[in-house]
Amino acid sequence: MRPDEELVQECRQGDARAWETLVRRHQDRMLNLAYQFTGNSEEARDLAQEIFVRLYCKLGHYDPARPFCTWFNSLARNLCIDHYRHRKQQPAIHAKPVEELTTLAADGAPPERRVEQRSEREFLMRAMDELGAISREAIVLKDLQGHTLEEIAGMLEVPIGTVKSRVFRARIELAEAVMRLRQAAATAGEGLGL
Repeated sequence: MRPDEELVQECRQGDARAWETLVRRHQDRMLNLAYQFTGNSEEARDLAQEIFVRLYCKLGHYDPARPFCTWFNSLARNLCIDHYRHRKQQPAIHAKPVEELTTLAADGAPPERRVEQRSEREFLMRAMDELGAISREAIVLKDLQGHTLEEIAGMLEVPIGTVKSRVFRARIELAEAVMRLRQAAATAGEGLGL
């Protein structure tokens, strides 16, 4: 398999096959990243497409002395954060369907457990929507995508101590958001006589 850096050089020379290879190689990861920031599969596809458009436009700025994956992750992450901030400024028009937030549990799981898992994931996604961009990014990169602290520090170009503190604060912020949502749901249920 040819290295990304070689493919980028060929893309700069107008090689369409090199571009197709680069896109195929990274499309699942970018779609996953976009979904982690949007929580909506259709919006994630649009955002992932926008990431690749931005990549294509910025290929001329890529420094081959730097690892391509780190540079590309940084570009994609910045675009996702911008998109997330813009979306948070706009009022939500409708709630996200549960089907977009979760996949069903294994066929062997009892229906009660599947409903419980779906509810837990829905609370988590709603709580994620309450996080600031930096906290959401920390949770997405560390807990949802499984990057190591060292990888995240490289992607974000910040010291590892900064990453540790961001992840720590983000987890606390997420836990508090989940607790607020659960308390609000319990209060609403009491008010309905449930």
